[in-house]
Amino acid sequence: MKSRSVRNAGAKKQSKGGVLDTIKTVVYAVVIALLVRTFAYEPFNIPSGSMIPTLLVGDYIFVSKFSYGYSRYSLPFGLPLFSGRIFFHPPHRGDVAVFKVPTNNSTDFVKRIIGLPGDNIQVTRGQLYIDGRLVPRKRIGDYMYHEPGAIVPMRQYTESLPGGAKHRMIKITNKGPLNNTPIYHVPAGEYFMMGDNRDDSEDSRVAFGGNVRPCFADKPGALCYVPAQNLIGRAEFVFFSVNGSARWWQFWEWPFAIRWDRLFTAIH
Repeated sequence: MKSRSVRNAGAKKQSKGGVLDTIKTVVYAVVIALLVRTFAYEPFNIPSGSMIPTLLVGDYIFVSKFSYGYSRYSLPFGLPLFSGRIFFHPPHRGDVAVFKVPTNNSTDFVKRIIGLPGDNIQVTRGQLYIDGRLVPRKRIGDYMYHEPGAIVPMRQYTESLPGGAKHRMIKITNKGPLNNTPIYHVPAGEYFMMGDNRDDSEDSRVAFGGNVRPCFADKPGALCYVPAQNLIGRAEFVFFSVNGSARWWQFWEWPFAIRWDRLFTAIH
């Protein structure tokens, strides 16, 4: 009887040890994941088409948290443990950045940095001007924009920003308030953002307010710009992408819903 009870006690100890080891492994994994997410790379998904053709709905991207240094928005839930940025590296014009806006701490935005501190930005008849100079663009093949039940051809350009950055962008028209704006004087320590889908983007031209009226940038409290503190990081590459054609339970359709050609592609 004693030998049997000793064996059973040993089995119970092994069982408890196995549970504790599992808990420790899970805790270590969570801590490592939080550290990577906070200081190295964080995944985001793209739910809207404001950055087409650079980013598509259904793209999953990795954002480098160290590119611009760290702020409270680098931390989980944007915990206000400190103000400003530490180890700050100023963004480059043309970067695709993920950020928060001062009025909304719950939504992540992704746009292209068009205006740097001190710049004067204006859109006139659909053409972008920086410090009074026309930003050159070159017409390339039409972009086939997929809408429910239709494919709409859109004008596609390669835009060449001051400093050498080039990127693709699409347009429908050169009319309307998004294409005819006041001059935006970008304040020190802040940035002017625009989407590559120029006629369908909630960005610095409309104060991230969801309407199409121009942001009156010289009025007190204008929300046209993104402070450096609100930058989360730079979008680096697409690591996964789905076109939305398969429901979660249609596992037999999953391989056909993946955009295989977009996997692990760099973001420019």
